[in-house]
Amino acid sequence: MPYKFNDARRNKFPKAKYRVTNCSEYNESLRRRGDVTIWVSEDVRENWASPRRMTRGGQSRYSDIAIEICLTLRVVFRLPLRQTQGFMRSIARLMGMDLVVPDFSTLSRRGKGLRIAQNRRNASKPITLIVDSTGLKVRGDNCWHEEKHGTRKARKTWRKLHIGLDLETGDIAASELTTEHVGDETALPDLLADIDVSVARFLADGAYDGEGVADCLADRFGPGLEIIIPPPKNAVHGENAQRNRHITAIAEHGRMNWQAETGYN
Repeated sequence: MPYKFNDARRNKFPKAKYRVTNCSEYNESLRRRGDVTIWVSEDVRENWASPRRMTRGGQSRYSDIAIEICLTLRVVFRLPLRQTQGFMRSIARLMGMDLVVPDFSTLSRRGKGLRIAQNRRNASKPITLIVDSTGLKVRGDNCWHEEKHGTRKARKTWRKLHIGLDLETGDIAASELTTEHVGDETALPDLLADIDVSVARFLADGAYDGEGVADCLADRFGPGLEIIIPPPKNAVHGENAQRNRHITAIAEHGRMNWQAETGYN
């Protein structure tokens, strides 16, 4: 990122000061934060009840979309289950809708195995894919014994989570969980195998700078893919034309300007 180059002299930069020049619009935006506007589609009214089961077994009274709506309101407004039931019941009453709201025990039971319907983006438009990885600590029951009784500490271990993110929508296009011994470049082929949409641009940090990554991306998405990976400071020209252009641009205009031009940051 661009600001990491100034960490050594961060204390010499004056603190930024901002003044509000549009007070009326700013005040109105603050008022709208407390505005509760809820619109219920007719599809929700029609699909509120669960469809009739044609096989043996108990009949569900509420559909998955009804449970999902109630639990979504609970997360947004940070409500317990009982208050969620009352909040949804008041919404139905104010809108004049004859809906039977699930009780709190039903929300707790159905929410455990609920499958959330994902909104799929239009696959006809190529996406901008951002790939990165992060470490996840593995903790077990021994951690409590270590803190409580001072027992022998177990050897620490962790896992590595590789994520492919869609820049436009913020959706996770693919994910791969590996051990700490698997590098970013090694896990990239399995990560890209889960992506079922076309990719126009690929952004990643310097850990993915290598001929193997470029060949893998070309085989998966074609030679026309735009690859934006920052080369190291001592990088030299090679056979990859895109990487050579990045090296030349950084040498002529600086890394900060290169990040602004390519959209890396």
